[in-house]
Amino acid sequence: MGKKVNKVSDYVDFLTSKGFTLGDDVTGFIQFGKQYTDTQDEMVIIAIELTLKIQKEFDGSFFISLLEMFKEEKINNRKQAISYVQSLNLI
Repeated sequence: MGKKVNKVSDYVDFLTSKGFTLGDDVTGFIQFGKQYTDTQDEMVIIAIELTLKIQKEFDGSFFISLLEMFKEEKINNRKQAISYVQSLNLI
């Protein structure tokens, strides 16, 4: 991703511009997950990206699981998140 995207809504717009449309139910679920896990936008965006890369579609339960794992493992940046999912052999 070339441009740094700081807000979840901007990232959803970015995905839409690339032809990957998330429905209103998905964007609502993403906001729910963000609030449920009390996660910053940067980590929510990373979780969305990894969910799409690993699952090839948006999988809400997988997304929430990633957010919970990131919180539990105190993962707070992209490098740590990617390293963590690689350690789980997810990518």
